[in-house]
Amino acid sequence: MPRKLAPDVWLFAVAIVLLSTGVVMVYSASAIVAADRFRDPYFFLKRQVFWAALGCGALWLALRTDYRRLEKLVLPLLALSVVLLIFVLIPGLGVSVNGSRRWLRLGPLSFQPAELAKLALVVYLAAFLARRRDDMHDLQRGFLPPLAVGGVLASLVLLQPDLGNAVTLLVLTVGLLFLAGARVSWLGMLTIPAVPLAALAVWMAPYRMRRVFAFLDPWQDPRGSGFQIIQSWLAFGSGGVFGRGIGESKQKLFYLPEAHTDFIFAIVGEELGFLGASVVVLLFAALIWRGLRIGLRASEPFGAYLALGITVLVATQTLVNLGVVTGMLPTKGLPLPFLSFGGSALLVTMLATGVLLNISQDVHV
Repeated sequence: MPRKLAPDVWLFAVAIVLLSTGVVMVYSASAIVAADRFRDPYFFLKRQVFWAALGCGALWLALRTDYRRLEKLVLPLLALSVVLLIFVLIPGLGVSVNGSRRWLRLGPLSFQPAELAKLALVVYLAAFLARRRDDMHDLQRGFLPPLAVGGVLASLVLLQPDLGNAVTLLVLTVGLLFLAGARVSWLGMLTIPAVPLAALAVWMAPYRMRRVFAFLDPWQDPRGSGFQIIQSWLAFGSGGVFGRGIGESKQKLFYLPEAHTDFIFAIVGEELGFLGASVVVLLFAALIWRGLRIGLRASEPFGAYLALGITVLVATQTLVNLGVVTGMLPTKGLPLPFLSFGGSALLVTMLATGVLLNISQDVHV
């Protein structure tokens, strides 16, 4: 059958619009805080622009490199991810912020190994499922190996502790197994140990218990555990239909914590209003649609699973972040792809988008 020889223009356009929106909104949400903390209103903007430029370079490189080469890098990527996830747990190597040890310092920059681990897992799952797609009904040969790899990576991330990214790794694994044709009954059986283990992870960490109670009723502790989500709601409510305008947010003035990172969508809702926030959501929906379309039309199994895995990864992080910011999910520290401040997350997202664009050049038309 004929092949498409040019990358998906719509996917590229959506990614660039989201990236540009993210740079503008990071500056708008962070300028006051940056001026107060660092005496430089452009502190976060300069770093976001740097990582955005680096991400564009990574996207271009991935677009120009045949994605099939990634199949030969499965083991090195997994090994590197495991080593870095172990290093980050070692005092003196891992950087601790707010009680979590999630970053490695690289000179003036920091890197979050969990972001690399997510991409490495996508590549591994794509390669494994492409080779074993006929064994998906075999428990030992087709179902348990990817679960074991995803479980090891998720466990290392959970030790940081980082429940949000650990859950993302597990959802990614289960999602691709489902798309590969694994038995639904086996996937359903995973909930039997998963539910008590998740409950135990929440119970053993008092701050997670507070987040769950705040999710159920934030008004019980409006100045404590419920403060962040209440301020997020106030941001959305004050934005109205058309928004206050770029730079006019009030909640970013030391009211809403993490306004330029995990809760940046609340500032989008306040400054751009319901219409602007809806456009951002539609852009993410378009990106996910194009990603699924590329995966379903890929010319060979590895490319198909790789495209679907990247799309599931972006969709999971987007839905969780939007769910948290709007109060539909308990608070979790997951950034919004393309928009939130954060170097390693943005770099990996742009690299993954470049891979997706590369696959789009080799699909059935």
